[in-house]
Amino acid sequence: MLNPCHAQTSLLNRIFNPGASFQFFVRRSCLAMLTAGGILTGNLMADDHDYPKTRKDSTGDTLHGQKVDDPYRWLEDDVRKSAEVKQWVEEENKVTFGYLEKLPARKKIQQRLTKLWNYEKVSAPSRLGGKYWFFRNNGLQNQSVLFARDTLTADPRVILDPNTWSKDGTVALSGWSPTDDGKLLAYGAAEAGSDWVTWRVLDLATLKPLADEIRWVKFNSPAWRKDGSGFYYGRFDEPKADQKFQALNLNMKVFFHKLGTPQAEDKQVHATPDHPDWGFQTLVTDDGNYMVVITHVGTDHRYRVEWADLRQPELKLVPLVDKFENEWDIAGNSGSTFYFKTNLGAPLGRVVKVDLAKSGDCSKGPITWDGVVPQATEKLDACNLVGGKVICSYLKDAYTQVRLFNLDGKEPVDLKLPGIGTAGGFSGKLEETETFYSFSSFATPGRIYRLDLKTLASELTHQSKVDFDPDLYVTRQVFFSSKDGTKVPMFLCHKKGLKPDGTNPTLLYAYGGFSISLTPGFSVGRLAWMEMGGVLAVANLRGGGEYGEDWHKAGTKERKQNVFDDFIGAAEYLIAQKITSPGHLGIQGGSNGGLLVGAVMTQRPELFGACLPAVGVMDMLRFQKFTAGRYWVDDYGSSDNAPDFKYLLAYSPYHNLKAGTRYPATLVTTGDTDDRVVPGHSFKFAARLQECQAGKAPVLIRIETRAGHGAGKPTSMVIEEVADQWAFLAANLGMRTP
Repeated sequence: MLNPCHAQTSLLNRIFNPGASFQFFVRRSCLAMLTAGGILTGNLMADDHDYPKTRKDSTGDTLHGQKVDDPYRWLEDDVRKSAEVKQWVEEENKVTFGYLEKLPARKKIQQRLTKLWNYEKVSAPSRLGGKYWFFRNNGLQNQSVLFARDTLTADPRVILDPNTWSKDGTVALSGWSPTDDGKLLAYGAAEAGSDWVTWRVLDLATLKPLADEIRWVKFNSPAWRKDGSGFYYGRFDEPKADQKFQALNLNMKVFFHKLGTPQAEDKQVHATPDHPDWGFQTLVTDDGNYMVVITHVGTDHRYRVEWADLRQPELKLVPLVDKFENEWDIAGNSGSTFYFKTNLGAPLGRVVKVDLAKSGDCSKGPITWDGVVPQATEKLDACNLVGGKVICSYLKDAYTQVRLFNLDGKEPVDLKLPGIGTAGGFSGKLEETETFYSFSSFATPGRIYRLDLKTLASELTHQSKVDFDPDLYVTRQVFFSSKDGTKVPMFLCHKKGLKPDGTNPTLLYAYGGFSISLTPGFSVGRLAWMEMGGVLAVANLRGGGEYGEDWHKAGTKERKQNVFDDFIGAAEYLIAQKITSPGHLGIQGGSNGGLLVGAVMTQRPELFGACLPAVGVMDMLRFQKFTAGRYWVDDYGSSDNAPDFKYLLAYSPYHNLKAGTRYPATLVTTGDTDDRVVPGHSFKFAARLQECQAGKAPVLIRIETRAGHGAGKPTSMVIEEVADQWAFLAANLGMRTP
């Protein structure tokens, strides 16, 4: 298995798409509804919302012959630089928190969340550099702590405790990578939720940082040379001081950093000045013999691949794949033979191999790809080469199944999992005899297993202890028909004995984009929601990756309306089955999911009782002009193109708010340092929503300070935000609680 860094399992997680950080936040913060205390009905401040008087101007554009007004564009200005935007943020927060502070359940919700959150959380170990590495959080620590131990039974040693890096917990560990000899550790730190990461090097004997410091890294991870002399990494040029959080990310370059030297002396080893939109991830094989550079151009899983033999005196990159047509996710190598997960000729994915020594230069002729594991009936979600096995994780109707093969793809063995849920991990090297994986589901807290790769027996090594009885809950999967007849799966989770009388408070969550799959996972917030009698519904919409590339493409560009129709279909199913009703139905989504909520609430405002769009992409005509937005053109298209402009304008949430409309109660959330989906999206949407609202339901925006897109957000901040969201929902969905 290649080891670029354990900030992510591989480049192919697409950490620069609009939702990846938020998806991490969802897993960590348990974004699900929680209610507590009393009978809550109606809306506080229903008749006297005192929204700030937001300035409008005559700003607009003429795009492809059509005039488009943008009267709130001034809210795109960086809050750190604009006194006017800063004042607007303060005034909006004053109104929002004034409302939230009057909610009688808010305090009890926060207390309940805090109590439930306070349990030990442990990650699956990874064996690297002769040590077992894992994260642990004692319950309420703002950031999880990185530990290492020499053996599985040895006492663990604290390696990095990000809780000591800042008083408010907003500086987070964003990645780590040890040298092969286990003497040094490269680690990345991100401040206030920003995508910008500063990398440093730790001496593991003394636990003191060296002088090395690497800045202006984003969407990239270091890859050590085997001898520990330095590492390869990609970075952008230093942005202008006033453009750090808004400028487009262009012209990534690959450098080699020699340990003990200043960054200014790093040697550039790869760049594509004729293609400023290309980006790179650099990997070094476990044996140290090869470097691989994967080039990406957007968020679609289509890459170019180059490699170099590091045993040669000069670094020379050889093209293996020279066209952006298919996915090439490296599972690992055995000598010069490399294994890839690909969708070449297989929309659901398969595993192939190539011998670089025999057929590793596509400039000299077609590459010979030998099949290893053929396409299955389920989507191939991940693949690792560990312990002489090809470990394949599949998605069957959005939940995990795992199958192990020999290196020739023969003798498949299914790994027995505890039930419908999500399994992940399976890291390690080719010569290992063990690997580790985690498992959780909606009503199953996290479990860690050790898998013996000789006997294929699993041993439970850790089980989270949460004070609840899982036998009281049921998880089932249903399929509903979307507008065009497509069958769409949805997980329903609730207490046993649910009465379908249309009065059950229900939270409907979805994402629907960038080939991201929503799989069953545990969260204390969701547990609390079900504990109070609520229904959790998680819909697997088109645009996601649950059924492979065809499912993904069916929800992109001019087909994006399919995603909104799927979400509306999920809501209509829940209502038709009398699980809930519009007045009891809340919807939630973040990032691309925030766009989803914004789009459906403008298209069908009468269908929902309350809406929670978080860090959403709300202006579909200008998203490509900021930071990582240009990557998202793969999924969305671009208003720079006339055909795309037409359908983008048709559903863009900001542009489709209509004056005189009764919109559902809405709490928009964002962070002032979000440099993934810049907060101007949410600012403009909230301002126009307040202008257009004709009903009595509150439409508010909660703007977190020193917070970004979601990743790295401290536990205390997460609990406060979730408590505010659920108190808002409880007040506006008429929820009855003990």
